[in-house]
Amino acid sequence: MNKKIIFIGVLMLLIGSLCGMAKANPERMEYPLVSVDGIEQMNVKAEQVTYRGQDGIRLVKDIKEDAGKNPKLLAIISDTDFQNGTIEVELAGHPAPGAPKNARGFVGIAFRVQTESDYGYECFYLRPLNGRAEKQLMRNHSVQYMSDPDYHWKRLREETPGVYESYVDLATGEWTKVKITVSGEEARLYVHGAEQPSLIVKDLKRDESRGKIALWTAHTTVAHFRNLVVTAN
Repeated sequence: MNKKIIFIGVLMLLIGSLCGMAKANPERMEYPLVSVDGIEQMNVKAEQVTYRGQDGIRLVKDIKEDAGKNPKLLAIISDTDFQNGTIEVELAGHPAPGAPKNARGFVGIAFRVQTESDYGYECFYLRPLNGRAEKQLMRNHSVQYMSDPDYHWKRLREETPGVYESYVDLATGEWTKVKITVSGEEARLYVHGAEQPSLIVKDLKRDESRGKIALWTAHTTVAHFRNLVVTAN
């Protein structure tokens, strides 16, 4: 009888240990981005292309007539469900033909996108033309955090200058490795595989609900993306 009780106890400990291991191992999803299948295109045209010798997806604006004053330009990865974890991607951005002089090649990643309500999201993005600008102030605006719809870059810059943007070396149109880590209200942006983040945000502006991940761009930009990897905790 005692042996039976001991056996059951050991078995329960083993099951508990295995369950703990399964919970501790994060879910990793890889998206090579060599096809537009499974991508919801919101005011963008997404197509598979080869850019600088690498296969990926190109985004350009395709704004609908009823998109509103400030349309969101997103390519939403339909099967993502992300709250906390790590997002890694290679991206590149350059101004579109005929873009105004203030175009900076805006390109980035939106996360916790609320597709069931207002399509609001958190976002980190790059301004590649600022990375090697001759004016230091422009260099200081190389990477940016924003939160749609209430905390766009202009409001954040006016109310809290220098807090939600920073400098990192960038080259226009070149493939750039980006990693974003998210935990609760905190997110960090890493560029070029660096061990230290280029930008730290301690107070993400929206709640901590789950949401989709999306490729993000602006209407003055031609953006490219490849090798998206999502590790959800």
